[in-house]
Amino acid sequence: MALATFFSRILGLVREQFIAYLFGASGLTDAFLVAYRIPNLLRDLFAEGAFSSAFVPTFVEANQKDPESAKKLFWSLFILLGMITLVCSGVTIYFTPEIINIFAPTFINDPHKFETTVLLTRIMAPFLFFVSIAALFMGVLNSLKIFFIPSFAPAFFNVTTIICMIVLPPFLIKYGYEPILSLAIGVIVGGLVQALVQFPLIIKNGYGPTRPSKIFSKETKKVLTLLGPGLIGFAATQINLIINTILASSTVIGAVSWLSFAFRLFQLPVGILSVSIGNSNLVHFSNAWKKGDKEEAIESLSSSFFLSCALVFPAMIGLIVFSEEIVNIIFQRGKFDAESTLMTAKALRLYALGLPFYSIYKIFVPTFYAIDRQRIPVICSILGIIFNIVFCMSLTDKYGFEVLALGTTLSIFLNVLIQGNILTSDLNIKLTLFFNLRFLKLILSGTVTSVIVLFIRDQFEFITFSFLERCLLVFFYLSSIVISYFSLCVILGERALIKRVFSKFKR
Repeated sequence: MALATFFSRILGLVREQFIAYLFGASGLTDAFLVAYRIPNLLRDLFAEGAFSSAFVPTFVEANQKDPESAKKLFWSLFILLGMITLVCSGVTIYFTPEIINIFAPTFINDPHKFETTVLLTRIMAPFLFFVSIAALFMGVLNSLKIFFIPSFAPAFFNVTTIICMIVLPPFLIKYGYEPILSLAIGVIVGGLVQALVQFPLIIKNGYGPTRPSKIFSKETKKVLTLLGPGLIGFAATQINLIINTILASSTVIGAVSWLSFAFRLFQLPVGILSVSIGNSNLVHFSNAWKKGDKEEAIESLSSSFFLSCALVFPAMIGLIVFSEEIVNIIFQRGKFDAESTLMTAKALRLYALGLPFYSIYKIFVPTFYAIDRQRIPVICSILGIIFNIVFCMSLTDKYGFEVLALGTTLSIFLNVLIQGNILTSDLNIKLTLFFNLRFLKLILSGTVTSVIVLFIRDQFEFITFSFLERCLLVFFYLSSIVISYFSLCVILGERALIKRVFSKFKR
């Protein structure tokens, strides 16, 4: 699953490189990112986040009792989810100007930018339907212990978007349209492809189309009940990003793009490591919990927690210490200049501070769903959102767009802190199951590693090297982090954990 997600995220990064090269951190790029943010928010509500966490435990339970009942549940939800997302897409298309006024109020001062954002939003609105169906297919396949193809499906989305960016601009220019529209078209076609590539596996495993006897069955109602409050719980990240978008659009031109590019780099380890481990934990924890094996469920939770932390700490160090070098290598070309590199690196450092908390968040939230305590993530998310709004609105005018990245990190920290205390109480375990001597060993290894790599970085004048030499130097930097960090973990007595980390990659 991590391997498939890795390829998908790398291709996502390549897509961002094309965007940076072709459009830079310009006003039109800001327009696309604001427009894309709208269906992306709804995607987190109806697709990969809340829906998966509500659907997977219920589907697993139904499948253990009666596979035919699980099949009918799947197609009932297919119909319901399709109807809801199509209605939401229609509402978005109809009220697009009003929505843009909320998301980016200052865009109205630039009529061309505003009109382009409206058109981009309308083109991409149906993306919600396609990506929600893709998430439903992924939930079914993951429940059946099929992980690779569903996790690889977003790679097809990224490839499709890249092809559209390369092929369509000449035709769009010929007919008087902005080339940036090629991105929106790529999003729509890519969403469709992401769903279609999973469908053959659905049929192969005996879950092909069927007519459900009842749309609102007992299991369907249970999923919808879980989904209701989960819409808020899993929307925390996207709502924080929306707040960032509104505030960033009122600062300087390019701020929305800088934050977006930084968040894309930040999401690379989140997607490859945290999401993969979180989704895997959801399936295994749910199986053990539904069977009544509490000890196995807690062991799965604890194991996922430490495995995730062991993997994200070195990633966090790399993103913080070598932020400028990484942004320079990946984005600085074409219309993406040196100033954009510096601004993106500033945001990346502050986002990266929250990497461990995002990792834990991706494990804790699905766990609450599996034990039917979905209201807890809702409450925690609301508190995090309120904190982020107050923090960002108070400081953005004075300190600039960087505050928006820091606010996102602090809000997820608060969210996880509250969740951890409640989860330990619900499972009747101690907080020391997570935050103990083992956790301190990982922190110590990370701290010492940071000192080592900072010393190594100071020995080179990065900007004086050629592009190829800079690539090799960044590879050397990141290799130094991995070697130093895992060596220190072994020295401190965490040989078994590190052996498990590498056995996962070997497998």
